[in-house]
Amino acid sequence: MLAGNGDMKVRKEVFYPMAAIFIGAIALGIAAPEAFYKAENAIVEFAFVNFGWLFQLSSVMFLAICTYLGFSKYGDIKFGGKDAKPTLTDWQWFSISLCGGIATGILFWGIAEPITHFMSPPDVLGLKPQSEGAAMFSMVTTFIHWTFIPYSMYGIAGLGIAYCAYNMGLPYSVSSTLYPLFGNRTRGTVSALVDNICLLAIAGGVAAVLGVGAMQAGSGLQTLTGIKTGKTVWATVLAITVTIYVVSSYSGIMRGIRILSDYNAKIFLLMMLFFFVVGPTSFILNLGVQSFGHFLDSFFERTMFLSPIDGSPWPRWWPVYYWAIWLAYAPLIGMFLARLSYGRTVRQFLLFNVVLPSAFGLLWFSIFGGNAIHSQIHGGQIWDSIQKSGLEVSVFSFLKNYPLGTAWSWIFISVLILSIVTLCDSMTTTVASLSMTGSHLEGKEPPAPMKIFWGITMASMAIINLLSSSGKISGIDATKQIATVAGFPILFFMCLMALGTARAIMKGMGPVDQETDPAEAPKGA
Repeated sequence: MLAGNGDMKVRKEVFYPMAAIFIGAIALGIAAPEAFYKAENAIVEFAFVNFGWLFQLSSVMFLAICTYLGFSKYGDIKFGGKDAKPTLTDWQWFSISLCGGIATGILFWGIAEPITHFMSPPDVLGLKPQSEGAAMFSMVTTFIHWTFIPYSMYGIAGLGIAYCAYNMGLPYSVSSTLYPLFGNRTRGTVSALVDNICLLAIAGGVAAVLGVGAMQAGSGLQTLTGIKTGKTVWATVLAITVTIYVVSSYSGIMRGIRILSDYNAKIFLLMMLFFFVVGPTSFILNLGVQSFGHFLDSFFERTMFLSPIDGSPWPRWWPVYYWAIWLAYAPLIGMFLARLSYGRTVRQFLLFNVVLPSAFGLLWFSIFGGNAIHSQIHGGQIWDSIQKSGLEVSVFSFLKNYPLGTAWSWIFISVLILSIVTLCDSMTTTVASLSMTGSHLEGKEPPAPMKIFWGITMASMAIINLLSSSGKISGIDATKQIATVAGFPILFFMCLMALGTARAIMKGMGPVDQETDPAEAPKGA
């Protein structure tokens, strides 16, 4: 079933070890879900205590490198050389980049995160809940988590892979980004090891997002139909999602994702416009402008917060969790974005994959965060609903306060599933490409059975992870744990990738062959 297709063959050194690890993890999760969670928790605790500083510091470093490359002379370098022509329109490129990376994130956290920080800021900062200071902390924190820093992680990975593949003639692989640093030593075993780690990370990250999406869809269905949410509903939602994805995957990544992303992005824009107009427009504008000012003013203070003296758990459960899950996605999202960048310049790549999605994030969270905070101040029951039923009900509690709330709830669930499908399509195609040889510059698709195998495997991991959410362990905590576990090993690789990407582009490294060291490669691009 998983045999190669023509000149494409299964990469045994990547596919079989990872398949065995995930099947084993699924078996462990079924047999001992609480032990599965405790093992995850031990890894997360070790990562935060010993490397929380590196999570925070590196996140700023990634943004600094992207900013420099975008504004410098290196921004004019074109992927594929001066005669390369892009294959997508600007709108297609933007919509795919936007929807392929954010997945269910902004739908889940657009209401949940601003309200949580507004109503429950970290005690160590001495902010009064529902105060002006809490509102500023809430919005600034959300901006940091969802705009320039996370997209710069995607940007670094995409830049490196695109440049190495299109301008240096290296394999279309994550490990190629280490070639500018270590030369031919990155081939063979090292390449397989890197790809294995990246595959492990992205599968764990996708499982976390699938879990969050299933929980939120289940809560929405309970609100609208009275069907009690729980593990059976979550499994059903994921089964439907995977079925839709299977249909999409057979049409190929460019056709399937282009159509899905186009509809998804347009619905996102319609949602923002509707709630901006019918909501407290002046309040949204005032809060958004002031919050953006605080974002610029306190950027470094907030991005470096770790609470080493008071030992607040807040950094572990918020910024470190976010950086871990974005890092888990970054290498393979980078592979995905690199496929779309042929014929584009470095500056264009950063504009469409860092600046524009970040601007979208600023608008999205200003509108929905501003609406949510205003509603809460004026008698809304969003926080009460969260306290009673969990973060996943926040958006449905919010929608009750607006015209056509029921209709928007159904639309929201549909968009949520569509977002999951878009993510699943893009990431399983990329994971499948990593599991095969010959999936390179010609745009060849990996075999559909390979994509289906990984789609089902990641959905299974999501269900198993949610099975551990019993007793004092919430489903959200469980998904945060698996996301952090997935991203931790990628932290170190991403630091090396950033250095390799910067070196390759700034030195103008040109085509290399199997025997050529990049330090001796001809100048090009």
